[in-house]
Amino acid sequence: MSKQFATSPASSRSSARRRRPAVIDGEPSEQRVLRVDEQLAIPLSEVTVRASRSSGPGGQHANVTASRVEASFDVLASPSLTEPQRERLLARVGPRLVAIAQDERSQSRNRELALARLSERLARALAVPKRRHATRPTAASRERRLAAKRRATQRKRERRPPEDGQ
Repeated sequence: MSKQFATSPASSRSSARRRRPAVIDGEPSEQRVLRVDEQLAIPLSEVTVRASRSSGPGGQHANVTASRVEASFDVLASPSLTEPQRERLLARVGPRLVAIAQDERSQSRNRELALARLSERLARALAVPKRRHATRPTAASRERRLAAKRRATQRKRERRPPEDGQ
C-alpha cells in the first residue's frame, strides 16, 4: 500500500517565502563573485536572480516547479565597474543585461547556466576589438585584380555591335 501526501497550495507557497542565504562552498552568496575575465569580478550581490515557471513541455513537474532562472545585472548601479567599462557596456548592451536559462530540469543548474551566460555576455560586451593594421596588397592580389579587369573589358568588348568599317 503506497502512501500519498497531499500538499495544499498554501503550504507550498509558505515554504517558498522562507528565505535562507544561499551557501555554496561554505560561503554566503554576498561574498561570492561572478568572474567575467581576469580583471573583472562582479559580486553576486549585484546580480539579481529570479526564478519562475518554465515554459514548454514537462508534464506535472513543470507545472509546479520554478526552474526557469533569469539573472540580470544593472550596469548603471554597479560599483564594481570602472567608468570606461560602464560606458562601453552602456553603448553595447544598454543599462541592464539579462540572461535566461530554462534548459535543465533543476533550478540550481539553470541558475549556474544563467550566471555563466551573463558572464559570457559581459565579457563579449567588454572586449575591445583589436585595431586593424593597414597592409599593402600583395603582388598576387594585384595581378588577380588586373586580370579580372582585363576579362571584364574583353567581355564587354565582345558585346558591342560589329563596326561597319571592317
